[in-house]
Amino acid sequence: MPCHIPSTHRLPPAMGEVSQERRGAALLPRSCCGHRGIASSHAELAGCKTSLTTTPAASVAQAFFCLLLCVPWGSSCPPSCQCTERAGAKAVLCSSRHLEEIPKDIPKDAVFLKLDANSITRIPSNAFRHLSHLEELDLSRNAIEKIDRAAFKGVAARLRTLDLSSNRIRSIPKEALLALNAKLRLANNPWHCECALQEVLWEARLDPDSVQDITCHTAPREEYVGKPLLQVLDAGVNFCSVRQRTTDVAMFITMFGWFTMVIVYVICYVRHNREDTCKHVDYLKSLPSTQGHPETTSTAL
Repeated sequence: MPCHIPSTHRLPPAMGEVSQERRGAALLPRSCCGHRGIASSHAELAGCKTSLTTTPAASVAQAFFCLLLCVPWGSSCPPSCQCTERAGAKAVLCSSRHLEEIPKDIPKDAVFLKLDANSITRIPSNAFRHLSHLEELDLSRNAIEKIDRAAFKGVAARLRTLDLSSNRIRSIPKEALLALNAKLRLANNPWHCECALQEVLWEARLDPDSVQDITCHTAPREEYVGKPLLQVLDAGVNFCSVRQRTTDVAMFITMFGWFTMVIVYVICYVRHNREDTCKHVDYLKSLPSTQGHPETTSTAL
């Protein structure tokens, strides 16, 4: 509740009283405003009203200083969220608010951030870089399809839990997750089972309660579709080796193509040179011979 400035004024007192009141007006009672601009009790608010001087000039000065004290200087909360305290730490609750992107004005001292049950489709680079105190991040039940490589840059050191379950994620850059020490929840996404997802499963800290729900929605082979990724890997499948074999085959085909082009070029070059040589020989044979003319001349003499 902001401080109250009386709207009525008394008649100007004597000069001595004015000077005394103006000297007293320089000091504003601490009981005027409680923490973050809220009066701590009705008694303190009443004390605020009675302690203010009532001359016009003093009232303006008191109003100015009272506003300075009553304005909340702490971090603000996004208008679509609710900020509260949990175990002495700031929690920002933005669940089910129809958000389509991550709010820009999340308080820097947030420790718990809930953005679940919204319509967020992408996590851009440095989306949480300013939240150096963040420990728990819930992005479940959104429509996330794309996660940039540097999406969680700046929060890797302290983040303990990251929930990305129940989204539309098909693939994710391993660099975005392997730098984290947080426990990951990746269940109920339309995953494309590939080498990158396999590496995440092997190297990242996955929540053991949800790892069985990481299912292959698509895969290089039809027989893996619909099966839990962990079950497929336990059967001896290695998606990274499949990718390596595919790369080797592609490289072999490329090298064979280049080699074939070189052979064809050499053959064409040799054939072209042979044709030019034959033409040149035929031309030389067609020229008239001049060796018999000197003998004919000497006989005539």
